[in-house]
Amino acid sequence: MEGHMLLFVLLPCIAAAASAPSQTCDPRQHNDNRWFSVTEMLPGCWTSFVTGDNVEIHIIHIDITEQGVFSLEMANARPMNLILTSSEPKVITGLQNSSDGVNIYVKTNSTVVILGNGPNNNVHKLDFPTQIEELVKWATQKFGGVTSLTTVNNLMRLSTTGTAGTNSGSRYCTLRNEDASEKHFIKVENQPQPLMSCSPQPQTPLEGAELHIINIPENANICNVSIRGREDARKIKLFLRGPQGTTWTILNALYIQIKSNNDIILPGLTNKITPPDPVNSDSAIDVQRTALGFFKVSTFTSYTELRPTSAAVLLVKSDTVEVTEKPLPPVIPITTNPPAQMPLLMQLYNSPDYRSPLDPKTKVQSNKRIYAEISGNILGNLVLTIKVVSCVVRSNGTCPVAKELPFRTEACSSSSCPNSARLSFSLDQLQELTSTTWGLECSVQVCYSEKCADGGRVKRNLEVTQPCLQQPAPPCFDFGLPGVLGIAFGGFLIGVLLIGALWFIKIKTGYPTGIDMSSTAAGLPGCPCSGAKRQPVSDNLSPSENSSANASIGSTKSTPTSSMA
Repeated sequence: MEGHMLLFVLLPCIAAAASAPSQTCDPRQHNDNRWFSVTEMLPGCWTSFVTGDNVEIHIIHIDITEQGVFSLEMANARPMNLILTSSEPKVITGLQNSSDGVNIYVKTNSTVVILGNGPNNNVHKLDFPTQIEELVKWATQKFGGVTSLTTVNNLMRLSTTGTAGTNSGSRYCTLRNEDASEKHFIKVENQPQPLMSCSPQPQTPLEGAELHIINIPENANICNVSIRGREDARKIKLFLRGPQGTTWTILNALYIQIKSNNDIILPGLTNKITPPDPVNSDSAIDVQRTALGFFKVSTFTSYTELRPTSAAVLLVKSDTVEVTEKPLPPVIPITTNPPAQMPLLMQLYNSPDYRSPLDPKTKVQSNKRIYAEISGNILGNLVLTIKVVSCVVRSNGTCPVAKELPFRTEACSSSSCPNSARLSFSLDQLQELTSTTWGLECSVQVCYSEKCADGGRVKRNLEVTQPCLQQPAPPCFDFGLPGVLGIAFGGFLIGVLLIGALWFIKIKTGYPTGIDMSSTAAGLPGCPCSGAKRQPVSDNLSPSENSSANASIGSTKSTPTSSMA
């Protein structure tokens, strides 16, 4: 074997417990493995087939899912017919963002639900088999062939790269266990498989090659494990242990040393290499000590415990020890296109406690605040968040009128109202209109883990009544102490000014203007003088008045006579 190929060391297992170091570690479950990425090799195919209209035929089979929601990012996809199928009994929701050339096919009464930003009516329902061999035959008969079939576990995100989806070679789909990452036209992201792993602490720097221990317990599925390392990776040592029947396949040439109790297939060799002695114990501590004893080292780099769920698994060696976070599904933009399936219900209430729903025949007063709850519960046990985007009201008469309805979002926790959204609004803008029958329509958005898609529209008919108009009551003025004092002072000042003006007129003219002062003063006590002319005394006097008057006159006339004498 050439020098750049694998340097393989396969020796009998030496149980040297007395001389083996005791440095070990207890494995714990991790969602991301620092040293190896694990991908299950699942059935699939990749061909050169395209239809006469240059349309590609792709099949995605979702075998196992825990997430419940995945995203389809196919905005730059070439024209294709995409068949989505699943053997899962629970509902799987796909949030799509597709180009005009993408047509999606799902089985009638399928658990796969497609929502989001796609062309109108791009989701088609047909009756086709779900078993992949039979599905390939059905697609070949309907479309003429299959461009690719990909099986995915725990699908989170499926995106296209915009390149041609064909592969050079045969036009016929021959199923085999494949690595989906080799298909350059799509990118599949799935939920990482939890692994039991650990590393001795503190990590002691190794002299020479790293030592990685991979153990498959006896009660796990028997499978074929493929290992791929980077061409520029540093030299490593592998201790591989699994139940009888496990096969380890090295996919590319590395400077590597291997010890295993199972069959091993090396690059360029057609025959398996069978070890002479098995490693019976699958205990983590026993396997670690056995590996340390065989390679005669004092420590190791990593220990990984693998429990595959499929017949083939791919391990890819990573050069970094940093744990990277798994990517999140992309945000699906809001769209006004109708979704494929989203039945919703709107219920009205007359109070914010949402306890007494209004009967559909109840008339709603336009001056009252109405409370509404929009709910949808079609996705099994999956908890979704419903957000209201906009609401409009439309009259149902011969001359329809549409008005945008302002609303206020009400508090609604996931525990008190799961899969629901609450809002309130007032119909006071309808008071000036003559129509009484209206249709309320709200556009909603369906979100899962802050990733949203269009959820469709929900409608509700309303019978609106106008409130009874009452005559406005006369205003009641309520004056305080400052107001009362101000009015009193103002009245006093006006009186003083008016009296001053009258006296000024009297002084200047001698006669009042517009007022008979004589008649007024004659009737007032304390006013002995008057500026009016005296009236002449009547000559017809009474006897008493005449005698006194004559005496007065006589005395008056006698005075000058006596003075003259």
